Amino acid sequence: MATTDSLTTPATLPHTAGEQAAQAQSLGGPDRVLSEAEVVEFVQTCISGHDLDGRSVCLVVPDGTRTCPLPLLLKAIHGSLVGRVTRLTVLVALGTHAAMDDAALARHVGCPEGGLDAAYPGMAVVNHEWWDPDALVSLGTIPASRIEELSEGRLNEAVDVRLNRHVVEHDVALVVGPVFPHEVVGFSGGNKYFFPGVAGQEVIDLSHWLGALITSAEIIGTRGITPVRALINEAASMIPSERLALCLVVRSGSSDLHALAFGTPEAAWAAAADVSAQTHVRYLDAPVRRVLSIMPEKYEDIWTAAKGFYKLEPVVADGGEVILYAPHVTQIAAMHPEINEVGYHVRDYFVKQWDRFKDVHWGVLAHSTHLRGAGTWDEVEGERPRVTVTLATGIPGDVVRAANLHYLDPREVDVAAFEEDPDTLVVPQAGEVLFRLR
Repeated sequence: MATTDSLTTPATLPHTAGEQAAQAQSLGGPDRVLSEAEVVEFVQTCISGHDLDGRSVCLVVPDGTRTCPLPLLLKAIHGSLVGRVTRLTVLVALGTHAAMDDAALARHVGCPEGGLDAAYPGMAVVNHEWWDPDALVSLGTIPASRIEELSEGRLNEAVDVRLNRHVVEHDVALVVGPVFPHEVVGFSGGNKYFFPGVAGQEVIDLSHWLGALITSAEIIGTRGITPVRALINEAASMIPSERLALCLVVRSGSSDLHALAFGTPEAAWAAAADVSAQTHVRYLDAPVRRVLSIMPEKYEDIWTAAKGFYKLEPVVADGGEVILYAPHVTQIAAMHPEINEVGYHVRDYFVKQWDRFKDVHWGVLAHSTHLRGAGTWDEVEGERPRVTVTLATGIPGDVVRAANLHYLDPREVDVAAFEEDPDTLVVPQAGEVLFRLR
């Protein structure tokens, strides 16, 4: 565990992303919306032009918490691979989210329940079963000395690199997924679909806690190879399969695409992140007193709906408030009940009481401090968060308050009144677009 003195050091960003981006095949840009015909032609050209004949392919795709025109892309990829490859498996990158049932998986890939074989003959669709040790295989260990180097001194902890065996047991692993500003790594996508997308708990915990030590406000929307991205890339380099990626830039609030990039996960991600930085970031001239983040129903609990805070924290004035408005959300974390016991706290609350919390899953601690946001803690003054976090959800008030958050009855939320309030920024479909100050 790092000392608190090292935690405030800004992330060092090697200038390699631009060089990587130039190595990808790409289409589109921040000012374009691609037609379906353009998308299909690009995907088919990229896939057809790659040496995949007689090989097995694992497609690593997002779950339902990411906006993505997945059926369009899968149909194009399937049409380009059927008859060429020996085996084709779609692996849903859950991270540690709840599994998708058969009906949800069918909807996710664009076919009726029970209609997978008819829609995609020869293709299997499976969840990343992160809870099942038998679903994972160890690729080896990254030693503590290397973790210290990658984390720029923040951590000194060896990590067992475990990954879903479907990736390892196929000749080629092809990531298919969008790129957005992200609170843990800077920009999502690329190798992040392997780690933490289909990884074991060890790398998930370590990478998320490293991001928490840097803090969401510091790392979110940061271009280049952040320390967390460097850790993820290091783990991905241990994968024995050939790695490819089709990275997407989705128009916010829709399934339309601004751009696509194909190549290695490093190159395709870098090209897509360049476009995402221009399309998924909004700039304000001055901080706001209050934000009402209206969360779409794809976020089913606070574990995922917290993105409505991460993306808005940078523009809230000191002493201000972010309200997560999600009447459909009825629980804090479907798969992580520990958060109900730990509650939500600023980073230093955990760092300065490390012996008390070191045995809690670090991914849980990371989520906790990401949602509580910036602030300080010490034994004398206690906890002093920079902003107030309020839940206007279907979660009972006593549960919200016990988790150290503020409660607002969602029935009392008048969106129109908030829109007329000059001190309030109302953000519909919150969670994907990052807001920053100029």
